[in-house]
Amino acid sequence: MIEPPLIRRLGLVEYEPTWRKMQQFTDARDARTRDEVWLLEHPPVFTLGMNARREHLRDPGAIPVVPVDRGGQVTFHGPGQLVLYPLLDLRRLRLGIRELVVALEEAVVGYAARFGIDAAGRRDAPGVYVHGAKLASVGLRVRRGASYHGLSVNVSVDLEPFRRIDVCGYPGLAVTRFVDLGAATDVAAAGEAIASRLIDALAPWRGAHNAINTASQAVSSRYSSSS
Repeated sequence: MIEPPLIRRLGLVEYEPTWRKMQQFTDARDARTRDEVWLLEHPPVFTLGMNARREHLRDPGAIPVVPVDRGGQVTFHGPGQLVLYPLLDLRRLRLGIRELVVALEEAVVGYAARFGIDAAGRRDAPGVYVHGAKLASVGLRVRRGASYHGLSVNVSVDLEPFRRIDVCGYPGLAVTRFVDLGAATDVAAAGEAIASRLIDALAPWRGAHNAINTASQAVSSRYSSSS
């Protein structure tokens, strides 16, 4: 029997050490390793995907810029933005990368619908949109049949830094956030609901609502960072 993912709530954590811990988790896992979903926020940072072009990073100012090993272009993370990292064995789940992208998008779409918000994914530009403005971004990496990186959802994040970049490589692409769409929510509540929707969509445990949660738990020391 496949267990549902362990949910780790990490709070506000620096980007680069968290990225390295995802890599270490992925490299160390085997067929018996339990999947995990990490819920967190990052301090302000721009990240550049493997396909990113520097001209899309127009005016970073004092905000750090970190080139990373996910797909996609440039994006921004900051407090008030939910970040969800699905550390999943896709081969064990018999799940393709496109199916995971859709599951992540649909978890946000379903949550938005609770507030009467008409959100949708886009096949040509992964993420979740409301009236053409981007509410959530998806950027993944698959290594050894397992996923890391993931989903970012604008809840109450400051949107000004998005004006310094071509969001996800699209000049002029607007962004939005839940608080501006009339949703009475916060990062913690959004994380719980979206993670639950995602886990329920991953078929081996469909209908099982007993994912073990670890409140305010830091990533285990066995994934401690190394250069």
